[in-house]
Amino acid sequence: MPQSAIDRVARAFAPGHLGELSALVPVELVDEVLARHRATEQRVRLLPSRVVVYLLVAGALFAGLGWQQVWDRLVAGLGHVDSCPSRAAIALALRRVGPGPLRSLFEVLACPAPGSTRWRGLLVCALDGTVTSVPDSPANTIRYVKQRGGPTGGGSYPGLRLVALVACGTRTLIDATFGPTTTGETVYAQVLTRSLHAGMLLLADRGLSSAALVAAAHARGAHVLVRARTAAANGPALPVTRALDDGSWLSMLGATRVRVIDAQITSATTAATTTSHYRLVTTLLDPRTHPADQLAGLYHQRWQVETAYLELKSTILGGRVLRARTPDGIEQEVYALLIAYQALRTAMADATTTTAIPPDRASFTIALNAARDQITANRHADATDPPIELLGVIGAAVTARPLPATRPRTNARTVKRAISKYNARGPNIDRKTYKTTLTITILTKPTPT
Repeated sequence: MPQSAIDRVARAFAPGHLGELSALVPVELVDEVLARHRATEQRVRLLPSRVVVYLLVAGALFAGLGWQQVWDRLVAGLGHVDSCPSRAAIALALRRVGPGPLRSLFEVLACPAPGSTRWRGLLVCALDGTVTSVPDSPANTIRYVKQRGGPTGGGSYPGLRLVALVACGTRTLIDATFGPTTTGETVYAQVLTRSLHAGMLLLADRGLSSAALVAAAHARGAHVLVRARTAAANGPALPVTRALDDGSWLSMLGATRVRVIDAQITSATTAATTTSHYRLVTTLLDPRTHPADQLAGLYHQRWQVETAYLELKSTILGGRVLRARTPDGIEQEVYALLIAYQALRTAMADATTTTAIPPDRASFTIALNAARDQITANRHADATDPPIELLGVIGAAVTARPLPATRPRTNARTVKRAISKYNARGPNIDRKTYKTTLTITILTKPTPT
């Protein structure tokens, strides 16, 4: 007698439903967060709550598809399934589960993966924010307003601000928060100080170099290395209280004692030589254990949070807006996106740790495509199947085609492929990429009189 659609789908979501990623998002954990939020179904359904959670995670991996097409991929490994839920049934199931279980699931999964960068015993992490678009629906525009400005009066879509704390090296998520763009990055960054603790070194850009954030991180026991605005750019006054032998000096940022490093970064290419001035503020006060030139070089790793956003917005989403047309749906979908990203990054970290390949040579695109293939080719898994090894299909795909070693290169921040067919800034813009030689010079501050 053939199985009903409900029976077949129930079997599909035994361990193995997301391929190898199911080992990172286990059924037991999903059931636990559903029970905690009282989101478990009360009767047998075509879309049990557990299935809805995995449908959301799969939806993040197949961001360009509608929910019914995502369903088709999710059950593709089962062969013929008698029925597919309607759009209305999927929408009702998503509302029934709500955003709470996805939020709790992300909170459990968010942590630095083994292999994350450590410098002199400190876990190096980076903090920054980005803005992405949500659907232009009446419900969304109440919470997520459109950005103002520009020649057309503002953005076409409401904006959502995401601020994340990322472990450098593996680029796994330690914590994240998001909300409307009417709230600034510094406010969201203060929320994320809850995840800082002793043994961490926080990197942040000028927009987050407030005295309040430095004090909050310091109070949690974490160290800070942030770029501060100079006096010419209306930066904070950082008077010299004591000059140090390496050219840095001690000062006060609000009520926190800090060390200030003035660094000159020179980039020399065959086309030109450019010089930038970086003023860094850190709570690492001893120049003997934490030299100024090494701190200036380490600060460059802050850019890894930017590449994490590139992977979320460009590689996974492909520049698209999200699907949900209500604020609760947006919250649910963003947490599913963060869960999918974290699972992929964790699988990549497991692979690079096992094979001793540097994390920055692991391709996120290869991992994403391998995970998609795992879902569409997935078969029913049962308790008799052997456990998935640390270096599975996704890890093997990543390590088989590592990215080239990072080379020192520079490129002007210009539009290489503009939306318009006309040149955005004239025909004589140099859009080439050049090999560069970087030189870091620590500028000496005069001794106070």
